[in-house]
Amino acid sequence: MINIGFIGAGNMGTAIMKGIASSSLGEKVKLFAFDPCAEKIQALKEYGISSCSSENEIMDNCKYVFLAVKPQIIEGVLEAISEHTRKDTVIISIAAGIGDDFIAKKTIPDAKVILVMPNTPLLLGEGASALSRNENVTDEEFDVVLNIFKICGKAAVIPKDKMKEIIAINGSSPAFIYLFAKGFIDYAASVGIDKQAAEELFTQSLIGSAKMITDSGNTIDELIKMVSSPGGTTLAGLDRLYEGNLTDVVKNCCESCTKRAYELSK
Repeated sequence: MINIGFIGAGNMGTAIMKGIASSSLGEKVKLFAFDPCAEKIQALKEYGISSCSSENEIMDNCKYVFLAVKPQIIEGVLEAISEHTRKDTVIISIAAGIGDDFIAKKTIPDAKVILVMPNTPLLLGEGASALSRNENVTDEEFDVVLNIFKICGKAAVIPKDKMKEIIAINGSSPAFIYLFAKGFIDYAASVGIDKQAAEELFTQSLIGSAKMITDSGNTIDELIKMVSSPGGTTLAGLDRLYEGNLTDVVKNCCESCTKRAYELSK
């Protein structure tokens, strides 16, 4: 039996816990959680998750410890658990912009650290999570954590020096996609199309388009061309997106996201 603890039971931490508890892993692990908000912990009991009264109780009971807290408070959490961090403790951080060096500095020098950038679709079992590890984590330990995120959606391993850059690609990108979607749905409303119908059609278009990228075997440029008949409606719309330098706007968005991640890491 593997003991896995969570410090923080917000949306993301809760989603990961529910994903584990509802999967085949649920029979092989025992889950523990601590959060200052007792109501959040109470809501997890139906999933067989044991509550703890402090961060250090989590540390004392668990080999794998998820830091499911915001970057702005992680320093205080690390300082609180430093004396209870063992050499065999595997710390898994989902705090954006926080590197393994910072975690080791605040806990123990040879800390085992896995960095994860998940995203909110994980709440529906459709997450996209990027993972990296430091040199102290064994292959067996890393596989335990990697399998957890594969259960909750898709997971990819990337170099740890790209964990800040990846945030824009999968961690923050759902918000960018929602804003993009809002533009289409707001347009539909402005021309008198039923909102529910517009949402249903546009969201299915998002799902189908994603599937075309992953499953069709065509490049993105080829897929754009497939929809763009000469002199047709799609090209008329694309011309406006090109005039607005949409890809440059997206690049600027990603660069701002990455810049903020570096600021949070200081």
